[in-house]
Amino acid sequence: MTYGKLRLGVNIDHVATVRNARGGAVPDPVRAALLAEQAGADGITAHLREDRRHIVDADIDGLMAQLKAPLNFEMAATAEMQSIALRHQPHAVCIVPEKREERTTEGGLDVAGHESQLASYIRPLADAGCRVSLFIAADQQQVAAAARIGAPVIELHAGAYADAWAQERWDVRDSELARITDTAAYATTLGLEVHVGHGLTYDSVGPVAALPQVMELNIGHFLIGEAIFRGLGPAIAEMRRLMDAARA
Repeated sequence: MTYGKLRLGVNIDHVATVRNARGGAVPDPVRAALLAEQAGADGITAHLREDRRHIVDADIDGLMAQLKAPLNFEMAATAEMQSIALRHQPHAVCIVPEKREERTTEGGLDVAGHESQLASYIRPLADAGCRVSLFIAADQQQVAAAARIGAPVIELHAGAYADAWAQERWDVRDSELARITDTAAYATTLGLEVHVGHGLTYDSVGPVAALPQVMELNIGHFLIGEAIFRGLGPAIAEMRRLMDAARA
């Protein structure tokens, strides 16, 4: 497999979180997406949850109408979300586990335990031309299952690695990085494209960005938080700089 430029997908969910906290129309996630595009984001990620706690249907309409960068549509494996994705046909769909009570996505899909259901679920999406990815733990059993059902892309959940950085638990950080490294290498032997996301910051991004098998990082909450202090464009530009430096 030939490894290319490391792409940055910017998740805009939490612009919508701020908007929805008060109601009304501001701040506008679509405007944030367009600013991210101008700042060097290679794609935009938006998660339309079943309970619409942040991104709502009108946001997806606006993103599809105005974005030039690819949209990565995160969604649960439900009939409703499949219908919405098939109607819009975004560049990419990322299937994620979803629980109503969680604050954020807490883990990866159990692909190995639901192979037949997920295989049937993703087939129409792939047939419609969407790049299908599965959000999974850094676990070789899950990777092998993803390959068996025909998903071309996996996104590895980096939450435990990122949390270990924040908590200064360096032994856990190193073991989680080793897990991501080994899993990414294994996935490429199966012909899968590897992405990583969830919880990455300026401090923690470098070691993951340096992995040659990783083709895309999806980063959201940290960048939206940093934008309060720096502005969204400069926050993204700094992440892009750190990713490129690590890759070099």
